[in-house]
Amino acid sequence: MAQSFGLIGLAVMGENLALNVERNGFSIAVYNRSREKTDAFMADRAKGKNVKPTYSLEEFVSSLERPRRILIMVKAGKPVDMVIDQLRPLLDPDDMIIDGGNSLYEDTERRVQSLESTGFRFIGMGVSGGEEGALNGPSLMPGGTKEAYESIEPIVTKIAAQVDDGPCVTYIGPGGSGHYVKMVHNGIEYGDMQLIAEAYDLLKNVGGLDQKQLHEVFSEWNKTPELDSFLIEITADIFTKTDSGSGLPMVDVILDSAGQKGTGRWTVVSALDLGVPIPTITAAVNARITSSYKQERVAASKQLSGPSGKYEGDPSTLISMVRDALYCSKICSYAQGMALLGKASSEYGYSLDLGETARIWKGGCIIRAAFLNKIKKAYDQNPDLPNLLLAPEFIQTILDRQDAWREVLAIAAKLGIPVPAFSASLDYFDSYRRASLPQNLTQAQRDYFGAHTFERVDQEGTFHFSWF
Repeated sequence: MAQSFGLIGLAVMGENLALNVERNGFSIAVYNRSREKTDAFMADRAKGKNVKPTYSLEEFVSSLERPRRILIMVKAGKPVDMVIDQLRPLLDPDDMIIDGGNSLYEDTERRVQSLESTGFRFIGMGVSGGEEGALNGPSLMPGGTKEAYESIEPIVTKIAAQVDDGPCVTYIGPGGSGHYVKMVHNGIEYGDMQLIAEAYDLLKNVGGLDQKQLHEVFSEWNKTPELDSFLIEITADIFTKTDSGSGLPMVDVILDSAGQKGTGRWTVVSALDLGVPIPTITAAVNARITSSYKQERVAASKQLSGPSGKYEGDPSTLISMVRDALYCSKICSYAQGMALLGKASSEYGYSLDLGETARIWKGGCIIRAAFLNKIKKAYDQNPDLPNLLLAPEFIQTILDRQDAWREVLAIAAKLGIPVPAFSASLDYFDSYRRASLPQNLTQAQRDYFGAHTFERVDQEGTFHFSWF
């Protein structure tokens, strides 16, 4: 009997998605380039389940019911194209390939056009939630033709994370929109993680909190509607772990050099191309890059000194102020990401529903957070909202907390603690809220040295001044 779904690529994410599909009532065939990997999966995690192992692409394709639905879980880039090229001669019209990796949206656009034009179907689907999400319910962001989505809807609505208002999956839009939304999701994730890291740095190195106190603070924050989120939750848990060898907090034995797989950088590049400011996310990407210069930083620390003072205030007051600064900055990070999605939607014809996008991030994904309900509400009330900072829900939130936010940055600057994402977020807020910025001088300079012209505040039209 033919299997109803197929999956290629049995790394951990692929294995977990295969088990998720099977658990939800869909028979599945699997294929991996390495036979040993397939055998190990079948002998262990897939034992006794409705999973059919295959050992060639020909066997894999022939084992699937038509029209075939095949999910590819391989490394983004050339490996995806290689698998597609190998599958293509084996498929029939209306068969579908779904790319579930972190592919660049421009590659997905190309693949959609190439496959759809020759009678096949293609979905570029962002998958967020890590290993646990893949197994128990991820957030899914599928993009492609509406007809292609409808043919996989019965499966993806079952395997996605389930929240109070439905499964964490929706039809995103045409072309590469699914992978574009996933890319921006990851950009927001970069910003969120950097903001949390800066809060930790302040609490530990300014407030003097130890591992137990850090756990208690983040645990308490995770109980609040403002900061209740997956990333705050796991941060609290991280502070409960101790290295068995040294007896030190586990986080203290980890080298402070952060990696990245490219989606944050792609987000920054796309924002530059579209002319959308995302300074919090950019600061987060830069912070990871700076962290990779470990040896240089160690050498520099022996020659470059900073302030020698220490925080004299009440630690509980600092904790409260850092919490407020974190929440305000977090709002800015999401506001930047949603503004970028809005611009890309109009520029690329994606017709994104930003409220629905926020909804499917409520469960399964890495940036899932309670305050996504507020974001969804904001866009439901005003689908044309230009920026989340203008949503009534968030206007008063920031106005009530901005004094604490500013005080935290002042303390950090005075004591020499870098807070690039906190700072970028406040700069974003202050720039967005000001009716006048100093770029009138920038335009004067451009006109002075290059006759680039300028507009006037009191007349319509374009002007040039004879500066010499």
